[in-house]
Amino acid sequence: MATRSASRNAPTGPSPFAVEAAPLPAEKFADPKLTAKGEERASVALTKLDTLWLNTGTLCNLACATCYIESSPTNDALLYLSADHAARFLDEAQAMGTREIGFTGGEPFMNPDMLPMLQDTLSRGFEALVLTNAMKPMRRHEAALLALRERFGAKLTLRVSLDHHSGPVHEAERGPRSWEPALDGLRWLSANGFSIAVAGRLLPGETEIDARPAYAELFTREGIAVDAADPAKLLLFPEMDAAKDVAEITSACWDILGKDPRDIMCATSRMVVHRKGEPAPRVAACTLIPYDPGFDMGATLVEASRPIALNHPHCARFCVLGGASCSA
Repeated sequence: MATRSASRNAPTGPSPFAVEAAPLPAEKFADPKLTAKGEERASVALTKLDTLWLNTGTLCNLACATCYIESSPTNDALLYLSADHAARFLDEAQAMGTREIGFTGGEPFMNPDMLPMLQDTLSRGFEALVLTNAMKPMRRHEAALLALRERFGAKLTLRVSLDHHSGPVHEAERGPRSWEPALDGLRWLSANGFSIAVAGRLLPGETEIDARPAYAELFTREGIAVDAADPAKLLLFPEMDAAKDVAEITSACWDILGKDPRDIMCATSRMVVHRKGEPAPRVAACTLIPYDPGFDMGATLVEASRPIALNHPHCARFCVLGGASCSA
């Protein structure tokens, strides 16, 4: 995998969202069947492929302080997904009754096939969710997006990454001169009647009780039509760091934690990725772990329908303990 390269606008300091924990012991997450303590590791079965994610590639106009997928202006570890390759998976998803197609990157609007893939998705009757930073790559396609909104309405949702409700924190993560362009993109989407959502993060020690009113004040001030009290419209994600210690999830944890495996992201979603050096796209278990060979699920969605062992720190910190999902 290529390493993330800095851009001229990259942040220079540590991420304000850094996970505060001890280093992860080497014996954890080593065996897909058993935890370090020898207990049965939890797994999650696919109940239905409700959301299929298409990773458009790792190239991005930003180089954030902590990007789980290491996107940057130079990292092409995940290649641009082509419209022809995407169509094969859309065919399969239609046959499986999938509801939603999600586009993530990198910055999806840097992919030259993004608009054809989005048009194909919506024309087939899927709902489409696009994760974007709403900056220059998206703004280049204003006319095409307006045409899609006119034709498909709320079937198309754009979720904008606004890492925090304050500009200095957002720019500490995403780099200088990233706050106002993102806000301007959000204002444009809102003013033009798009279905929109916002994805943010919580600082260490910050709670949703703190963050949601602050986002609400921001949205009101900026004229952005997002209900900050709605968790489907303002998603606040826990942080991830695969190098930091976290509890492993055993099969007994479902009852201990009062969690249902059917609510975990990989119970209803998979992601298509085209890794550099591979002849064709393949299916990864989820949006969070695109590179780990242990989470490569195969060449087709049917092949990728088998259960997934929660053998990664992201499974524990983000999904089970964090209760988060990349889908709304």
